[in-house]
Amino acid sequence: MSDRSPESSPPSLVPIGDNPVPIWGMPNRERLRRIAVQQRLSFDDAAAPHQLLANLAFVFDPAWSLHLATHPGAVLVHDGRPVLAHVETAAARAAVTAAMLADAPLGSDSGLEIIDAAAREGIYNLALRKRETPFVERLTPATVPAIERASYAGAYKGVTDLLTKYLWPGWAFHLTRLAARIGLSPNGVTAIGTLLCIVATIAFWYGWFWTGMATGLVFMVLDTVDGKLARCTITSSPIGNIWDHGIDLVHPPFWWWAWAVGCAPYGHPLDHATFAAVMAVILFGYGAQRAIEGVFMRAFGMHIHVWRKFDSDFRLVTARRNPNMVILFAAMLIGRPDWGIIAVAGWTVISLVVHLVRLIQAFLLRHSGAAVASWLA
Repeated sequence: MSDRSPESSPPSLVPIGDNPVPIWGMPNRERLRRIAVQQRLSFDDAAAPHQLLANLAFVFDPAWSLHLATHPGAVLVHDGRPVLAHVETAAARAAVTAAMLADAPLGSDSGLEIIDAAAREGIYNLALRKRETPFVERLTPATVPAIERASYAGAYKGVTDLLTKYLWPGWAFHLTRLAARIGLSPNGVTAIGTLLCIVATIAFWYGWFWTGMATGLVFMVLDTVDGKLARCTITSSPIGNIWDHGIDLVHPPFWWWAWAVGCAPYGHPLDHATFAAVMAVILFGYGAQRAIEGVFMRAFGMHIHVWRKFDSDFRLVTARRNPNMVILFAAMLIGRPDWGIIAVAGWTVISLVVHLVRLIQAFLLRHSGAAVASWLA
C-alpha cells in the first residue's frame, strides 16, 4: 500500500449492493453520495481508473473514506468482510465486488492490504492531532440505534465544556435524531437557536433571569444539535458554519452586559464603578482568551485545549459561555445575580492568566528544542 501523490486524481466513491434500511432519515446510498460531495470525490463513476468501493451492507465513519482515498491498494474489513476498498485494477475491483455482494471474506490472493476496523491503532486525525478508531457497523434495522449513537458520538471529537460533555448529550442526541426524521435542516435549527438567543438577551436585560436562563438553556442545547445534525446527515455548508460560529462568537458579551444591566430591575444593581470594572474585565478577558487560542493555533497547529491533559481538563470549566452560566445559575439560587456577574469577571481573570501562562510555556518548550504535541496523539 502506498500513499497517493497530490498530483493523482482522487478516486470515485462507488456503492456496491443495495440496502433499503435508512440511517439518519436517508438511504445509505444517499449518505455515501453526501460523503463524496463533502470530500470532493466523484460518485458512482464505474469508469473511473481509481475507485473506492463501498459496501452498502455497512455504515462507516466518513473518516474512513477520507483515509482510504489516499491509500490505494487498501481494504477496510469488518469481521473479515470488505467494507471499503481502494482499487486500481480490474482484478481487484472484481474480487472486492464479488466478496461484497456475497457477504464473504476477501480472498487472500486479492493483493490488497487489509485494515481491520477493530484494530486498536485506528487512524490518525491530522486536524485534531489525535489517534482515533472511527466506527464501522453492519446496517440492519436492529443496528440503526447503535449506529446513530456511534455516528453522533463521532460527529465531534474535540474537547468541550462540562455541560456539553455531561449534562445534555442525551437531550441533544434525541433532538438531533428528531430533526433528521422530520427533515429539519441544520440551518433551520440554527435559526431557531438564534431567535432564542435574542429572547434570552432581552430577558436578562429586564432582570427576568430565570426566564432568560431557561430560554438560554434551550438555545445552548440547540447550539450542539445544529452542528451534530450537520455532521451526522453530512449536510455541513460554509454558510451554516459561518452563521453558527458567528453566533457563538458574538453573543456571549451581549449576555453578560444584559445580565449586569438586569441586576438593577431585579433589585440588586451594580454601582457605576463596579459595573464598568466588571464589564471591562469580562470583555477584555473574553477577547484576550480568544486571541491566545488563535496565537497558539497559528504557532503550533493545534488547539491549546488539546496540548496536555491539564489543558483538556481545564477546557471543561474555562470562562466560556456554558461554565459562566453555571456560575450565574448558582448565584440565582441565592437570589444574587450581581454576585454572579462579579464572579464571572473573577473567573475570567483566572482563566486568562492560565491560558497566558500555558502559551508562554509552550513557546519556552519549543525554544528549548522539544516538540509541542497533543497528548491525544
